[in-house]
Amino acid sequence: MSLEQKINQDIKSAMIAKDSIRLRGLRAIKSAILLAKTEKAGIEELTLEAEIKVLQKLVKQRKESGEIYKSQNRDDLFQIELEEQQVIEEYLPKQLSKEEVEAVIKDIISETGATGMKDMGKVMGLANQKLAGQADGKTVSEVVKASLA
Repeated sequence: MSLEQKINQDIKSAMIAKDSIRLRGLRAIKSAILLAKTEKAGIEELTLEAEIKVLQKLVKQRKESGEIYKSQNRDDLFQIELEEQQVIEEYLPKQLSKEEVEAVIKDIISETGATGMKDMGKVMGLANQKLAGQADGKTVSEVVKASLA
């Protein structure tokens, strides 16, 4: 079952349960998936990697908006963003802890023989491939910088 089909089923369940918070988050996911499909010129199904990227983008948007609302003392809007973020994260693969990311980065550095910041691009490329969907790019970048410094 594709993510889109699962989302459609979960939307129906949320409607029946009258769960407006969950429904709002699910509708955001559905909208983003439909938008991604139309951007790809009429493809019928997104790949798993593409679906994960769409969800990660939604989570990142919610985090950034939430931070802005929090800094402006708009707790009502911050709460909405936080609720949607939690619903969206349910559909992402389990995120690795910082320690787990550090272990993967150390393996990549030893594989590539990277010695300094000049090798950051090479390490980041492999790290983004291995950690796709399991860690956000900001965390990966921070760990790589710390490891190569």
